[in-house]
Formats: sequence, structure tokens, C-alpha cells
Amino acid sequence: MARIIKNKPGFRLCTGFLYSPKSIISPFISTRSIETLAFEEVRSPSHNPKSDYSAFILHGLMGSARNWRSFSRNLASSLSNFSPPSDWKMVLVDLRNHGRSAGVSGLHPPHDMVNAANDLDNLVKSEGWSWPDVVLGHSLGGKVALQYVTSCARGDYGSSAKLPKQLWVLDSVPGIVNPEETSGEVEKVLETLQTIPKEIPSRKWLVNHLTNLGFSRSLSEWLGTNLQKSGEHETWAFDLEGIVQMFDSYREMDYWPLLEHPPKGMEITIVRAENSDRWDPHTTEKLKRLENRRADESVGKVSVVVLPNSGHWVHVDNPKGLLEIVTPKMASLI
Repeated sequence: MARIIKNKPGFRLCTGFLYSPKSIISPFISTRSIETLAFEEVRSPSHNPKSDYSAFILHGLMGSARNWRSFSRNLASSLSNFSPPSDWKMVLVDLRNHGRSAGVSGLHPPHDMVNAANDLDNLVKSEGWSWPDVVLGHSLGGKVALQYVTSCARGDYGSSAKLPKQLWVLDSVPGIVNPEETSGEVEKVLETLQTIPKEIPSRKWLVNHLTNLGFSRSLSEWLGTNLQKSGEHETWAFDLEGIVQMFDSYREMDYWPLLEHPPKGMEITIVRAENSDRWDPHTTEKLKRLENRRADESVGKVSVVVLPNSGHWVHVDNPKGLLEIVTPKMASLI
């Protein structure tokens, strides 16, 4: 297993990459003049210092880059073993208000999808990278990815910006989310977290408190992973108020126009988890019509894939199935 180096906020890791049979992981917080997102890199198990292709991996609400380490390692390894093999750099981003990016002071409000996508543009330019070949986003990250493509396509990032060849939207509803047509679980979680004291006695206290309020133990324990030590207490590793604003923007934004007219040369793949509670019949039917429309060479392509045996947490419920869906399509870019 690859070792993970922890670097202190404000300092860029400069010790080079650590090699393992599977992949390389290196966490970074940018220290350039423009304060940008914290991120980690996962590379294919090759000694080639420069990867052939790159992908951005965007987590969901109240998540972080570390949630996607295992899947990204396996994806990089799978692509290096595919025929023909290819070297990939996966950039696992901590979105604004999340993970180590919650401590970055330069990510100013409003905390919405537009600015979350702009952060990716700033990260590419700050680090001097090539534009990503693939952007893959889960849940909240899926809508950030859709906004990134929308902004890039209309020229918001300048004439040098290049659109990704593939966009992956993992169990993220592309249109406006009506709270009355959802389970309301996310709203309930956020409302509950806002009532909890900022100084939390312990992770055990939090888990017990949430389960006593009716939340599942698995959800309560996952929320507990977002705590960090602060003296004798625990505090949230994310910025709760900023996250609430991002969730409001997530629900309000509508990306059906992008799916109806995807940029030429791009393929957008919507992965819908079979057992997810995020999808209503009207939305799934709209996706089917979109996928089945007649091919038009003047625009890009939209495809829809159902991930079996999975709820909303696709990278946890069925990571092998997700890998089998994503790997061949990404390998086709070679």
C-alpha cells in the first residue's frame, strides 16, 4: 500500500513522490501567490515523472479528497494495466469549505457552483498544469464539474482553456432539485449540525448524539470522520456555513441546457446508482430521452449508465462495478 505523506497547511510538499506497486499519492496545499484549493495527486505506478493524461476527481457534500483515494489508486493502476497502458495523474481536490481547503482564506464568497468551478480554473493556472483530460465528480462534485464545463465552454477561463474530453457525473441530479421530491435527508443533516455546539466533546459523543436523534450509525460515524482535534474538544474540519450555501446553490442550478447541447468533441457520462434515492421518475425518463436522441455531429455525446448494486455512495457501495464502467472509457482516450 502506498504511504500517505501529511504536510502542514501553508507548505508545499517537496520531498518527491513515493512509489508503490499500485500508485503514488502526494498531498499538496498550494503556496503560490493566488490561494487555491488543497489537493492530492495519485499517479499511475510508473517511474515516468510526467503523466500522459490527467483527471480531476471531485468529492461530494461534506466529503473530501481522501474519500476517493482508494478508488483513484485502483483507477490509476487499472489504466496502467489496460491495453494499451497509459500513465495518469489523478488530482483529488478538496472543494472550497471542505477538507484542507476549509482553511484556505482566499476562497471568498459567494459559496456557489460558479465559484467552486472557478477554483478549479485557478488551480490549473496557479500550478501551471495542462488542462485536465477528464473531470469526474460525485454528487455535489458532479454539479461543480457541470459548471466547470459550462464556464469553460463560454470562455470564462480565457482563450487558452481547453475543455475536458470526458465529463463524468456520478449520481448527481443535473437539474433543479425540488426538496419536496427528495428524501430530505441532507437537509435534515445540515439543520441538525447547525444546532450542535461548535466545540464537540468527542467523536463518540457526536455519534451517540446523532443516533439518538434517529440518524443511522453508519451516517453518524461517517460524519464523525469530519472532526478535528482542537484543544480538549473536537471541531468540524469543514466550514459548515459555507457548505450550507453550496448545497443551496447545488439545488438551484440547472444544467439540462448543457446536456441538451454538450460541446462538440466531449462525452458526458451520467452514472445513476441503481438503488439511489436521488432520482425521481421524471428525471430518469428525461435522461433516457436525451440518450436516445438522434446522433448530431455538431454537438458532443451524452450517455447514461446504471451502476448496479449501489446506493448514492457509489465509490463505497460498488467500487469494482464503477471501476469497470470508468476504466474502458477513459482508456479509449489514448
